Amino acid sequence: MSKLLVVSLNYKTPEMTLRSVRAALQAMQGLNAELVLVDNDSCDGSFEAMQAGLATADWAQGAPIRVIQSGHNGGFGAGNNVGIRAGWSDGSKPDYVYLLNSDAFPAPDALHNLLNHLEMTPKAGFAGSYIHGEDAVPHITAFRFPSVWSELEGAMRFGPISRLLKDKSVPLGIPETTQRVDWLAGASLMMRQSVLDEIGLFDETFFLYFEETDLCLRAARAGYETHYVRESHVAHIGSVSTGMKVWTRIPTFWLDSRWHYFSTNHGRAYAVLATVMHGIGGLFWRLRRAIQNKDRADPPQFLRDLILHDLQAMTRPLPGKRMAATPVAGQAAVES
Repeated sequence: MSKLLVVSLNYKTPEMTLRSVRAALQAMQGLNAELVLVDNDSCDGSFEAMQAGLATADWAQGAPIRVIQSGHNGGFGAGNNVGIRAGWSDGSKPDYVYLLNSDAFPAPDALHNLLNHLEMTPKAGFAGSYIHGEDAVPHITAFRFPSVWSELEGAMRFGPISRLLKDKSVPLGIPETTQRVDWLAGASLMMRQSVLDEIGLFDETFFLYFEETDLCLRAARAGYETHYVRESHVAHIGSVSTGMKVWTRIPTFWLDSRWHYFSTNHGRAYAVLATVMHGIGGLFWRLRRAIQNKDRADPPQFLRDLILHDLQAMTRPLPGKRMAATPVAGQAAVES
């Protein structure tokens, strides 16, 4: 039976994470699976709280679960890399790795459906779930790869342009059937270990955002598909650790990640063009807002921050080797 490693990453949400872990353990029943829970250097007692919670919870007794510390908060990708590198408790590698957000709760058959799909579809390297809120409202988590045209379309928010560039828009809506997509949000994502061995792990230059996009693009360039599996259902709250829903200014790490994605995967000239296209679209949208009294759609000063950030980024040295994208054997971790 194939071996599955479930990775859950916590950052300052121990109660929520344990709730997610409980759902994951239920979904792991009948599978040859282990779960590794990584505390991403929360420094708030999360590690100890999760250890204590698992030690006393009836549902956790005898469960195949470990709690480890990352030792450094390098972001979403770096934290998940710690869990992936940890492997199985016997030191072996799994056949599949499943990433589950700490605020996501898989249905009892969610993991089975992802694993079955990958086992029956050799060309698929990654598979992700249909994500919905706790209120059952579906979330958009299936996407096309970003491009200069998607930057224009997304920033302009103008019906005729969106219809003209409908095949370039990043969001794919809510697919009604299982299908191939470009990339999926990492809230519930299963991956072949053999693909990770070939293309490397998450690029740790990304602190947050664009890391899943980059990983799926590297897989696609190596000949592996990413599939949206409609039969795998996962409830997701969203933005619990990042606070994205209440941003009053776009964080620098988002701007860094966007620039790194475009410049690393397509070259600096392409990244500059993507910013130019976003600027054109953004200025058009702001003109419409002024004329038609439309509501703000971006955080305050977003376009200004984006342009100034990327002007500065143009003067930085070209990115070198991807940070920790290649699996590293024997990384130290502190186990419970």
